[in-house]
Amino acid sequence: MPPQSEPTQVKPEPGASVPQLFTWEEIAIHSGHGSSKQDQWLVINRKVYDISNFYRKHPGGSRVISHFAGQDATEAFSAFHKNEALVKKYLSSLLIGELAPDQPCCEPNKNESLLKDFRDLYVTVKKMGLMNSNYVFFALMFLHIILLDIAAWIIIYYFGISWTPFIFSVMAFVVAQIQYGWLQHDLGHISVFQSAKWNRWFHLVVMGHLQGGPPSWWNHMHNQHHAKPNCYRKDPDLNMHPILFSLGKPLSWELGKMKKKSLPYNHQHKYFSVVAPGAIVPFFQLITFYFVYTRKKWLELLFMLTFYVRLSLMYIPLLGFKYFMAYYWIARFLQACWFIWVTQMSHIPMNIDYDKNLDWVSAQLAATCNVEQSWFNDWYTGHLNFQIEHHLFPMMPRHNYWKVAPLVKSLCAKHGIDYKCKSLIAAFADILYCLKESGDTWLEAYLHA
Repeated sequence: MPPQSEPTQVKPEPGASVPQLFTWEEIAIHSGHGSSKQDQWLVINRKVYDISNFYRKHPGGSRVISHFAGQDATEAFSAFHKNEALVKKYLSSLLIGELAPDQPCCEPNKNESLLKDFRDLYVTVKKMGLMNSNYVFFALMFLHIILLDIAAWIIIYYFGISWTPFIFSVMAFVVAQIQYGWLQHDLGHISVFQSAKWNRWFHLVVMGHLQGGPPSWWNHMHNQHHAKPNCYRKDPDLNMHPILFSLGKPLSWELGKMKKKSLPYNHQHKYFSVVAPGAIVPFFQLITFYFVYTRKKWLELLFMLTFYVRLSLMYIPLLGFKYFMAYYWIARFLQACWFIWVTQMSHIPMNIDYDKNLDWVSAQLAATCNVEQSWFNDWYTGHLNFQIEHHLFPMMPRHNYWKVAPLVKSLCAKHGIDYKCKSLIAAFADILYCLKESGDTWLEAYLHA
């Protein structure tokens, strides 16, 4: 019999009484790719789980769990699950063994010392109460958004539909919608209430009734982004590559060598400001309804329809249908502009490539950067100016990011990891600079490679 720590292709029976031992080489074979497309294993706290028949039933989405097939998912598991003890009960039927004693706690290519320090930091963060929400903070956030939403209607109601009140009403509506977006983001990350159930119900109300979108679609897309940020074919935020943009030097060089061209990418820094938000608006309207219809999310569809009914009843009697359409689509475009610049300022300038299976901390730091703190930056970005802390601790309430930031900086300094923080203007400028850089890389490869 070969030693337990040597690779084998034998697939154990789930629930076996005597745990089998595996190596990282064996785990990597079962990645759901190549000859094992339907065969997916992953590791959580040294335990090996076979998710081949489970990933499609995964409540958080089939893709996000599959992205870790053949890899260690310990940090991701902790990052996405509020009640780990409860979830582990459901994992027991998927358990097929554990890592052999001579195997390290993570794959050999990962920084074991860094992960150990991060796990210690995570314990410290919990002890400090930084994972606990301040209900007064979120109540005040919700109150100011509701007031903005009401103000948008009152402006039209009292001052009519001349250009000045029309513009001010659109501005109030856009700000309200953006701030609703940051709030639903908090709820989607289970960071407002201690109970996951309460977060999900309020997420349905805010995302569905107040914004007109399905929360399950947001979870499906956004969880993948957090699991594998800036990893092509795993992070949905990169789906605009190569249809509209060529992103990152490695991907741009590859695209150029293949002589592929959807648009003149060497000019993408010039058309980004219009094309990106212009594409998101119809995409959101179409894909969200398609998603709820094909997934049979009828309750979410009902809440989405209440948004459009509410908006129509509020504004059509005052504006008429034609002006209401202008009002709605102008507001949606401006909202998309705001959203695109804020969300992409921390990602497009960072490393974009295929999944290299980096450790959790290195992967998040390679794909994210921060923007300086100020009361305006915090409000304007929904505290996403702390992208590093948000990506390391997705379930942490946003009002605690500034408290954990010094601890994260110390961790990065200890391990020689670059902790990037910029001004808001510099972050916006870096989007265009990096788009130009990747566009030029594509052109060079397209013409000469």
